Amino acid sequence: MKHKYENGKTWIMALLFMLLLPYNTQAQCTFRNTAFKSGEYLSYNLYYNWKFIWVKAGLASMSTVETTYNGKPAYRASLITRGNNKVDEMFVLRDTLLCYSSTEMAPLYYRKGAREGKRYYVDEIFYSYDNGKCNVRQHSQHNDGTHNWQKHTYDDCIYDMLNMFIRARSFNPENWKKGYTVDFPIADGDSRKPAKIKYQGKTTIKADNGKKYRCLRLSYLEQEDDNKFKNIVDFYVTDDDNHIPVRLDMFLRFGSAKAFLVGMKGTRNPITSVVK
Repeated sequence: MKHKYENGKTWIMALLFMLLLPYNTQAQCTFRNTAFKSGEYLSYNLYYNWKFIWVKAGLASMSTVETTYNGKPAYRASLITRGNNKVDEMFVLRDTLLCYSSTEMAPLYYRKGAREGKRYYVDEIFYSYDNGKCNVRQHSQHNDGTHNWQKHTYDDCIYDMLNMFIRARSFNPENWKKGYTVDFPIADGDSRKPAKIKYQGKTTIKADNGKKYRCLRLSYLEQEDDNKFKNIVDFYVTDDDNHIPVRLDMFLRFGSAKAFLVGMKGTRNPITSVVK
């Protein structure tokens, strides 16, 4: 018969072993949210570079609300860009990005529906965290109407562009130096590739609401087929606890576009980055 101390020791060791196991990948993929709250709405003027001239070309908006996903509390974030009729004659741009994340910021779903010129496509990602893994179902609808589905299981956390962006708003850059990078894997409807956010320092940006803001410049880069990193978007976010995008520089296939902040409402923290 075993001594009761041995039984107790065995139970404690088993409990410690279970606590140390990476049994909950979703917990590993979570993050604190300090930057936004439900009901935040941001609006932007959109500009295109057309033959070396910047043309006011449409509107963009970003919104976040608290909702449910598969019966559980979640955040829903969307980023919408709409070119106007004048620019449609040169190039049609209709992008809608949508994502769901848990209230602990673990990615749950992502969708991008985009009409760029004559090309229309849809990317989707469905996330789950069963069996201590990050499981993704990826769906892509191509311009010719064909569909492609695939499944992957990973030991590490996977992100999409929008889920990573709302997560990055809660990063604490206080001790960052220019050139500091955050590396992570990024996915879309049919691929996974390395990506990074690179801190480019501080600057002052004038928004389209007439105000100037002290901003952090963050570059989002993706690895291309030649293993080089390509700059996709530069985000200029307020240097306060909200990290609101004041300006976005987008490097598109057909050229470049910019978005400047027009208005904001429902922000979580005081706006302390205004330059007076």
